[in-house]
Amino acid sequence: MLKIWLKFWLLSDTLFGRGEGSTEKVDNEIYHDEWGLPYLGGRSLKGILQEECANILFALKIQKTKDTSFPKAAQRLFGVPGSTIRDQSIMHVGDARLPLNLRKAVEVSVKRHEITRQQVLESLTTVRWQTAISAETAAAQDETLRAMRVILRNTVFEAPLSFSTKLAEMELALLAACVMAFRRVGSGRNRGRGEVCARLLDENLHDVTSKYYFLFKQEVLKCVP
Repeated sequence: MLKIWLKFWLLSDTLFGRGEGSTEKVDNEIYHDEWGLPYLGGRSLKGILQEECANILFALKIQKTKDTSFPKAAQRLFGVPGSTIRDQSIMHVGDARLPLNLRKAVEVSVKRHEITRQQVLESLTTVRWQTAISAETAAAQDETLRAMRVILRNTVFEAPLSFSTKLAEMELALLAACVMAFRRVGSGRNRGRGEVCARLLDENLHDVTSKYYFLFKQEVLKCVP
């Protein structure tokens, strides 16, 4: 099975929210594992990439480009809703986690009781407060103050992308375009939170984003009327 990687850096403090609190001090906790390390579920990450893919295909459609291989590539990468086994996605997106060497070092330290899970979590995150503002008075509304845990900017995440069959160049080209379009993640991303920089890496962890995005641009240019 072919495996490549999606790597992204947080450019702003980001909330991978669970929608529930964990303590009296935090109303919206982040997803984190047994060692206190934050992560983003693969299903959520794939949904973001699929949304960016849909936006790209829509943009090509309204520009009235000639037929390209990208709609078919999109079906192969992300599948078709309600599809049969034949039309299912060939791509599996794993959880986005911190780099492996760091995770191993943290696991060893926690097992040796050199550091606690809570200390790990607090070293990578901070708590931010927010409240609702009244449109009439421009003042904070009563009983709306909430605390949310956010992951600190500059934190790096890596997610494995596994494929059940070999990828065609245009499929990699479209995937690179989706990665380039991937700019926000986490709760509130549609309100400007969770800014990221993402790159596509091959099986040897070499950055191939520009290489395949160039192919995407060349294909689009060929189809411009």
